Amino acid sequence: MTFYTHSADETIALGIRIGQRLKAGDVIAMRGTLAAGKTTITKGIAVSLGIKDTVTSPTFCLISEYEGDRMPLYHMDVYRLEGPEDFLNLGAEEMIYGKGVCVIEWSEKVESELPEKTIYITLSPQEDGSRKIDIDNWEEVPEQ
Repeated sequence: MTFYTHSADETIALGIRIGQRLKAGDVIAMRGTLAAGKTTITKGIAVSLGIKDTVTSPTFCLISEYEGDRMPLYHMDVYRLEGPEDFLNLGAEEMIYGKGVCVIEWSEKVESELPEKTIYITLSPQEDGSRKIDIDNWEEVPEQ
């Protein structure tokens, strides 16, 4: 399913609708260029999980863990990793198969290690400033 958002607030709102339908053990693989909105949509997911902390890009720390009222969020940025082996050495499997939701930015680098049921979200900036957001491998996509 494809959505278009025209502002950061709309992208966050879509993240909230997605997050409301997530359950423990769900893995979201984010794809998109730099500044495509991967962290912005994750902020909305975090709101829906009851996370009060400010969500920021985990680019330099690789993994940010947030405790929410509904469940935890494991927010990963694997851009700086060499590949799947580095990902596994971080202990990512514990989070992927854990009791929370796992969001992985730059997921293309570790795709071979992701579960079959992974939800794929691809964000593409458009020339008019909007964002095209494609969601694949998920039957419970929220209506706009």
